[in-house]
Amino acid sequence: MKLIKVAAAVLNQTPLAWEQNKTNILAALKEAREQNVSLVCMPEMCITGYGCEDAFHSPGIQKMALTVLEELLPHTKGMIVSFGLPLLHGGALFNMACLVNDGKLMGFVGKQNLAGDGIHYEPRWFKPWPNNVATTTEINGVEYPIGDLTFGCGGVAIGFEICEDAWVGTRPGAELSQRAVDIILNPSASHFAFGKHEVRKRFVLEGSRAFHVGYIYTNLLGNEAGRAIYDGDAMIANSGRLLAMGPRLSFENHSLTTATLDIDATRMSRARTASFQFTIDEDRENHIRAEFDFPEVEPKEAADDSRSWEKSDDIKEEEFTRSVALGLFDYMRKSYSRGFVVSLSGGADSAAVATLCFLVVRLGIAELGRDVFLQRLSYMSDLSQCETEGDIVKALLSCVYQATRNSSDVTTNAARTLAEALNADFMEFDVDSLVQGYVGIVSGALGRELTWETDDIALQNIQARVRSPSVWMLANIRSALLLSTSNRSEAAVGYATMDGDTSGGLSPIAGIDKAFLRHWLRWMESDGPEETATADGRGISALSGVNVQQPTAELRPQEAKQTDEDDLMPYDLLDAVERLAIRDKLVPLEVLQKVTVNFSQYSLQQAAEWVERFFRLWCRNQWKRERYAPSFHLDDENLDPKTWCRFPILSGGFQRELAEMRAWLSDQ
Repeated sequence: MKLIKVAAAVLNQTPLAWEQNKTNILAALKEAREQNVSLVCMPEMCITGYGCEDAFHSPGIQKMALTVLEELLPHTKGMIVSFGLPLLHGGALFNMACLVNDGKLMGFVGKQNLAGDGIHYEPRWFKPWPNNVATTTEINGVEYPIGDLTFGCGGVAIGFEICEDAWVGTRPGAELSQRAVDIILNPSASHFAFGKHEVRKRFVLEGSRAFHVGYIYTNLLGNEAGRAIYDGDAMIANSGRLLAMGPRLSFENHSLTTATLDIDATRMSRARTASFQFTIDEDRENHIRAEFDFPEVEPKEAADDSRSWEKSDDIKEEEFTRSVALGLFDYMRKSYSRGFVVSLSGGADSAAVATLCFLVVRLGIAELGRDVFLQRLSYMSDLSQCETEGDIVKALLSCVYQATRNSSDVTTNAARTLAEALNADFMEFDVDSLVQGYVGIVSGALGRELTWETDDIALQNIQARVRSPSVWMLANIRSALLLSTSNRSEAAVGYATMDGDTSGGLSPIAGIDKAFLRHWLRWMESDGPEETATADGRGISALSGVNVQQPTAELRPQEAKQTDEDDLMPYDLLDAVERLAIRDKLVPLEVLQKVTVNFSQYSLQQAAEWVERFFRLWCRNQWKRERYAPSFHLDDENLDPKTWCRFPILSGGFQRELAEMRAWLSDQ
């Protein structure tokens, strides 16, 4: 048997953080060496970071990437390692993976299929490498092979599918199979989305089966550049069998998933397959050979290092919890912020944000331990004085309840009770005098009294806006990150006050709908992740004060009994309309016809009013979505106009389409 110990290295990188990225790579190589690994696959663009955006076009960045690559070469002695970096060749920039054998650079493989939809924008920076084309490129006076290459290292043939290459119908792996490669490496930068792990798992397993290869898939980890979160998915498969799977959404800077590949067994599996067609061309120029002595290794059983939560029935709740907590942790430490400030209203959205900040500490310490967790935040030297988890939460999370005359005891108590349960630093500001001061100034200038009958929106908005300066001031004083608390459902219809509740440097829940948030808060109250378990059970019982309420902005007088759904429409219906109209791109009549099937409890006339309300508010409020603080990407229903859902600020407002819907309605 020819047994090879291989590894998928997962890295938490940052764009252009050369030293930190190099440190993470070296740590992974050190661990691989200690485990007697012969072949290591690093993630896509691991040297520069994947999210460099237009900085990829800087000649200095490209030169620095090659300099760092050269510095890494001596640390690969006795191993075969793939690295990812951008490379300029022939006047074009390419997304490249290079293979290093025993400290020597063998060549560069170009990504053939660029990710250019949704959150990805690769065609802006890179050109796709053409299939079956190979040449040479000169670097510092030395020529290296470049292109659609395979490598023979010690008699073992290695090929590449780079991230998107494996997601397309005409995968390079099919041709690599005909070239009789033994192992396919897939270095990826595949952003997290709900349920995406299962898709990756399918193409890893199917690729290894259909191509008769060992398949090594690795990914980035954490909040790399601000919006995208990477789950650190790592899988190793052989001939349709999953050999190893690593943990996802880890707080570690790197992790290594290893397995032993039986090359002879893979080759015999291919030989027994009647449909396998081998292209005989032993002297082809795109196959680069080098000597390598693979050490003897012992057979190893399949290993599954995934966490218990990944097998949970509540997988979406678990993924949301862990992805956003990890995203917040990385955003805080990579921006050198000294914690979080949340304007805690006692309602669902701000409660969710505060709870997620608490979970940054709870999940981080549970995985890393107190000392390592604090070491990651060593730029906050005063944190070292914190003995307990509660002390750390209090140092990192400040919650402020800001009351006006329209605030109720219900929300006040809900906010205070939750903050105390989380051990947050809790403050109460009475901002009513500030509100009345602005009302008095404007009414005096206009020469008339402002009333709820004539000035409803203005009187609501001023309360939200008055709350902004004080929390900004607190965030400035503490050098902390002010978190906006708007959700995706409200972003869709502009149900938020600009420079009020949208204030913040980061909007962590703007990518998730209100209906799921409410569901998640109930889950967090009664169940929650296993790390919240105490002698009294799991979950955060203090959320009950939030969960019993109907969502309300609480900006009108209390006798008005204001609720969000009275102002808008039922949230479950709003979310359904949003998906049909924005995700699925249906026109108003088509949306109405589908809504009436799934929401038959409402009259056709009522449903039509809500559909029309949605389209009008959507078109009217694009300017607000353009101004939202950065949010995390969680699924293909994101409304972020900078990375996913582009829509004109000025438009015709679907007037003709809405008229068509009204005409159809009148005929019913």
